[in-house]
Amino acid sequence: MAKGYAQDFSGMGRPISFGAFLAKAWVGVAGALGPRCPYRLGDTVIGDDPFSGRREGVVVWQDRRSVGVKTAYGIFFFDHRLVKPLD
Repeated sequence: MAKGYAQDFSGMGRPISFGAFLAKAWVGVAGALGPRCPYRLGDTVIGDDPFSGRREGVVVWQDRRSVGVKTAYGIFFFDHRLVKPLD
């Protein structure tokens, strides 16, 4: 558990509707089957974006569809399809 945060116990023990259960299950299944980012933290990559240009750096932030690349000029966020590994 994160430091400084307390778990909210107000919803425990309350029944939920069948529709809410199915909706929560569907979100979990759809998220598992969605696209994933193939890069890990610490990978050296080149991000080539038509708007921010070509940037070379290290992956410092990673989400399912995007990566944050730390360069000498700051952190730039790219769609994972626009990033290639550095040779």
